[in-house]
Amino acid sequence: METIKTLNKWANGHTYFPLDLLRVALGIFLFIKGISFMADSMMLLQLFKPMENMVGGMIVVHYVAPAHFIGGILIAFGLLTRWAIIAQLPILIGAILINFVGEMHANNLILAIVILLISAFFLLYGSGKHSLDYYFKMQQ
Repeated sequence: METIKTLNKWANGHTYFPLDLLRVALGIFLFIKGISFMADSMMLLQLFKPMENMVGGMIVVHYVAPAHFIGGILIAFGLLTRWAIIAQLPILIGAILINFVGEMHANNLILAIVILLISAFFLLYGSGKHSLDYYFKMQQ
């Protein structure tokens, strides 16, 4: 817990508006991805085709879209950012692994790696000063 407090103090002291915009863009991207997975569930099933025989494969399919949808909203507003990113990490790692298990799509692989790196940064950095987390903390 002390580590998180130290990271929050450092992040709030070194907050920059472009980083907040990057966090909002990450949230919007994940939100749009969640909507696209909800709208085209067959595409999501095709992505998971190499892992269809695994135990819990259908649970994973039903986890991805809502996690992107809700997590994207939370990340964009800066509310429970670290928790929302922790929920995204298995999905992003799976997105990278799917390229090696199934058919390789270089664009999808690069996009998944970039989003994973940005998410890992915000997992450490937190939501920043221009977020609902910071606003609610200041209201106490």
